Amino acid sequence: MVDVVTEIVIDCPRGIVAAYAANPDRAPEWYVNIKSAEWRTPKPLAVGSQIAFIAHFLGRRLAYVYQIIEYIPGEKLVMRTAQGPFPMETTYTWEAMDGNRTLMTLRNRGEPGGFSKLFAPFMSMAMRKANRYDLKKIKYILENRDGGDR
Repeated sequence: MVDVVTEIVIDCPRGIVAAYAANPDRAPEWYVNIKSAEWRTPKPLAVGSQIAFIAHFLGRRLAYVYQIIEYIPGEKLVMRTAQGPFPMETTYTWEAMDGNRTLMTLRNRGEPGGFSKLFAPFMSMAMRKANRYDLKKIKYILENRDGGDR
């Protein structure tokens, strides 16, 4: 089992952080491993929406489709993929803090099958490192946007 939880405080209101992070079109901007995102269902984001991602992780090209299984705008987003050797569930939560700051939590969990089970501890470590980088990047992007974008 892989279960990686990372979090960061972003000096930006919860609504802005959540709207940016929950927009699949923005994922390649702040996820180091995601190269593209393509909608498989019509916008806007809702439970049942499907988005195809192309990523590079541990030297491999990965193509997968996430389906939104829970979405509470401004609070929580849960998406899951079931195909491939490593089904994954990703959860974002956003919690308002004092001074218009937001605690963003990113959780990735999944149950690798077959040969991938042997690499679960290594994958957890690599995911944690990538997730920390990704959260630092989204923090930087959102805290350094022009005032007109907020």
